[in-house]
Amino acid sequence: MKFDVELERVLSKASMKGKTVILTTLNDAWAEPGSVFDLFLESFQIGIETKKLLNNLVIISMDQKAHARCLAIHPHCYALTTEGLDSSTEAPFMSEDYLKMMWRRIEFLNTVLQMGYSFVFTDADIMWLRNPFPRFYPRVDFQIACDRYYGNPEDKNNRPNGGFTYVRSNPRTILFYRFWFMSRKTYPGKHDQDVLNKIKKDRVLEKIELTMRFLDTAYFGGFCERSKDFNKVCTMHANCCYGLGTKVHDLKIVLEDWKNYTSLPPNERASASPSWRAPQNCRT
Repeated sequence: MKFDVELERVLSKASMKGKTVILTTLNDAWAEPGSVFDLFLESFQIGIETKKLLNNLVIISMDQKAHARCLAIHPHCYALTTEGLDSSTEAPFMSEDYLKMMWRRIEFLNTVLQMGYSFVFTDADIMWLRNPFPRFYPRVDFQIACDRYYGNPEDKNNRPNGGFTYVRSNPRTILFYRFWFMSRKTYPGKHDQDVLNKIKKDRVLEKIELTMRFLDTAYFGGFCERSKDFNKVCTMHANCCYGLGTKVHDLKIVLEDWKNYTSLPPNERASASPSWRAPQNCRT
C-alpha cells in the first residue's frame, strides 16, 4: 500500500519510541492568534512533564491559513486537504462542513494506523496539564475520554468523547476504524461520536477482538464532567460548550487556575484543594 511520502516524513520526525505520535487537527478559525490553538500550545508549556511532548505533536491543518500559521510556530505540520470543504470559518456544530471534517478525520486516523503509527488524538480545545501517558492502560487497543464516566473503564454505557483517544496500531484497530468510517452510511447525518455510541456494543468489535477502555474523568476531565483533583488531572476539555469565543474565554480561566496551582510550593500543592472557576460562559 502506497502512503503519502510527506506524511511519512512528518510522522517519523515527530515519533517517540514505539512509533507513537500525538495528533491534533487545526482549522483557520482556531488558528487565529489568541485563539484556541495558542492556548493549546501554552498548556504544553506550563503543564507538568508536557513540554517535551511538543516534540511529538503533529498538527494536521485542514486549510492553507491554518497550515501557514502552524509552519510559523511549530516544527511538525501536515496539510490535509478535503475536497469541497471550507474550514476558514468555524463550521457550526453538526453542519454539513462539520460532519465532512469529522469523518475526514476518522478516515485520516485510519491511514496513520495503517502506516504503523500508534497515536494520541487530541482536540485542540483540550488543555494538557500533565503527561497523560502514565495514566493509559497498558496493552489496550483503543482508549477514549468521556463526556460522562460511570466508574468502570470497561462499561460500554460510558459516554465517550471522540476528542481524546489513545490508539495502538495493529490489525484490530485498523479494522475497527474502517468499520467506524463505514458505519457513517448506516447512520447518515450523524457525527463520529454519535456513530461510535451506536457501534460500541456491536458484535463486530467482539469478532475482531478489539480491547476498549474508557478513561476516567478524574484524570481526563472536561466541562461536562470536571477533574476535581488538581493533583490528578491530566487533561481538561472544553466539551459541553459551543462557540469559539465561549471556549476561548473559559479555557483562559482554566490555564489561570492551573498557573495559580503550579505556582504553589510542592509541599502546599498536595494539601491545597483548589477548584476550577470554569466553565463560566460555557454554561449558558
